[in-house]
Amino acid sequence: MRFYRRLQPITALSFDLDDTLYHNQPIMLQAEQVMQAFFTTHLPQCRPYKRQFWWHHRHLTLRAQPALQHDVTKLRYASYYSAIMALTEDHAFAVQLTERAVRLFLQHRSNFVVSNANQTLLGQLAKRYPLIAITNGNVDVERIGLSSYFQHIYHPALGYQSKPYADMFEHACQQLTISPIQLLHVGDCGRADVFGAINAGCQAAWLSTYQTGKAIQILPHVELSSLTELTELL
Repeated sequence: MRFYRRLQPITALSFDLDDTLYHNQPIMLQAEQVMQAFFTTHLPQCRPYKRQFWWHHRHLTLRAQPALQHDVTKLRYASYYSAIMALTEDHAFAVQLTERAVRLFLQHRSNFVVSNANQTLLGQLAKRYPLIAITNGNVDVERIGLSSYFQHIYHPALGYQSKPYADMFEHACQQLTISPIQLLHVGDCGRADVFGAINAGCQAAWLSTYQTGKAIQILPHVELSSLTELTELL
């Protein structure tokens, strides 16, 4: 544990989800392998499966509809549709296959349960603080076993701009009826979590457990090497 800024009294805690409460990279890799098999089966035109083809259409979609950066599920849907249309030029088929593909991805994207150790930690913290989740992702919080620990769960699909924009931090503090400085946000990403929280007037704990390469841009209040250090900090 390393301190970079003086911590102020903490009234509530917010958590990022991906790569904070679990290691997200292997989950996403597995989900993408499922999608590779799905598209190879249902789109013979895309054999062999080339990831750069799908990423190209994601880029085209974002360029045409930049607001989709704030909703990763809608972005995936629009990207899949664009790519399938480029291969088939069949609107009805593209819509049907896109819907099936997004459902399949979301199923496998949340095909895990958070560790007992982290669930126990959240349970202990929830007895002392209001806990909320602030995520840019689209994981199914109930399915992965976390919904009972959080009073509120914020994500851009609810109409907020994604982190590091201040929207979700501000709405969280309003609903909790606290000042931003009373919220300690815990997350792995230097930009979305650390910069986002501090820019919104909150305190930030940077978690470097999974070494995701999401470097800090400004110093957090505290750096944690594991979530268990929260029990020492609070």
